[in-house]
Amino acid sequence: MSSHKPLENFLPTETFELETGLSLVPRVKLNLTIHRADKSVTPIGDWELKRSLIDYLKTSHSIAVPEEDIIIRKYKDLKKRKREDPVARGNLFVRDLGFLTKMLGFNEESEVKVVEKKFLEWRKGIVERMDGMELNLEGVKFRLSIEVTASDDYEGMRKEWEEISAFGARGYARGDNKQPDTIIVRGVPSRWFAETRVSSKPSMLVTHTIFSAFGNIRNLDVAEDNDISKDDDEDGLDIIAGLQCKIVVRFKDHRNFYNALKILCGRSLKKQGSRLLADYEVTWDKDSFFKNSRSQPAERSRWVPARLGNYSSEDSRRTSQNSWLNPDARRKRFKE
Repeated sequence: MSSHKPLENFLPTETFELETGLSLVPRVKLNLTIHRADKSVTPIGDWELKRSLIDYLKTSHSIAVPEEDIIIRKYKDLKKRKREDPVARGNLFVRDLGFLTKMLGFNEESEVKVVEKKFLEWRKGIVERMDGMELNLEGVKFRLSIEVTASDDYEGMRKEWEEISAFGARGYARGDNKQPDTIIVRGVPSRWFAETRVSSKPSMLVTHTIFSAFGNIRNLDVAEDNDISKDDDEDGLDIIAGLQCKIVVRFKDHRNFYNALKILCGRSLKKQGSRLLADYEVTWDKDSFFKNSRSQPAERSRWVPARLGNYSSEDSRRTSQNSWLNPDARRKRFKE
């Protein structure tokens, strides 16, 4: 991987390259919730809804969105649901953001803060104009609610941790003024973080290599992530156990954490040679993950390569790290 420019200088519309053929590609992800707007009990039509949204975005915002980038998940037994309950929910993705360069008047040389402000204002405008829209789908009326997914709301997360740090309102910073240093990424393909031709399970070593692009790592944890699945009341298929993983990364300083979270927000993970885009969830650690994991080891389930142990660069554990951080030791490991 070629060297990056300073992380603080990445625009929200730029792709961020990682190791092992991975990259973080920019996109906008919006949450959709659909309610009835009349007394009809007619089921909502996926195709009609998608076409309505596609046509609206094209004519009103000059945004081209393919059908596959609108995901609709309908609720079961609509006749049994209360009238105020939603009939479906889903996501709308805007993946091709190249048009924003001309529309908002910026380029790679533009000042980052100016571009970020213009980008956020544009996204906010889309949400405000679409939220509360009434959709007439072949004579049946529905009301659309739309919002930016929490995982993409970097400014909202920053405001949250600043308030917690200032007032000590909840567990992470209670009793001290520490700034957060740990991110949590969920819903990424396990095989993309595995050792090629060795295992389909994520490797601590590979994961460490990938996330080191954001800065020095103090602690790292990788585990199966089987909790992200559909609502029990939704139609569709469950996620197969073991296909996705949860990654918790604690950086050595707040600046690395800050840059990592900012770049991970508003992007999808892409693997070279694959058509799949992983629309992961990312947030900051509010619950002192590593502190609690040490005090309650029996409650944790994770994959840890036998020779690596639980990755940590804290002084108390450096001795166990030297064998795999040493280049000679790593060469021996891959020869086996």
